[in-house]
Amino acid sequence: MAADGKWQLTINTPLGAQQSTLDLTAQGDSLSGTQGAASGDERPIEEGKISGDQVSWKASITKPMALTLEFTGTVQGDRMTGSVKLGPFGTQSFHGVRA
Repeated sequence: MAADGKWQLTINTPLGAQQSTLDLTAQGDSLSGTQGAASGDERPIEEGKISGDQVSWKASITKPMALTLEFTGTVQGDRMTGSVKLGPFGTQSFHGVRA
């Protein structure tokens, strides 16, 4: 299933569940788009890739600290699940629904 579109993500973090928006466009095996935080901060995703129902991308954040998040997930219809590397804070899970 295509990953294109707008998504609402819930990311589990040591600070509790964090909400994020994701807007993806697939072209061949590349993903582009933006990811935004509840604070309104929105940035382009980096190194976006798609292979079948598998997706991966990086997103840089500045709050609560500067960090690059590395997402790996699976798209199943209007749902996405996966894991996210939180730099020195380890790996946590995330899930999302198509908006």
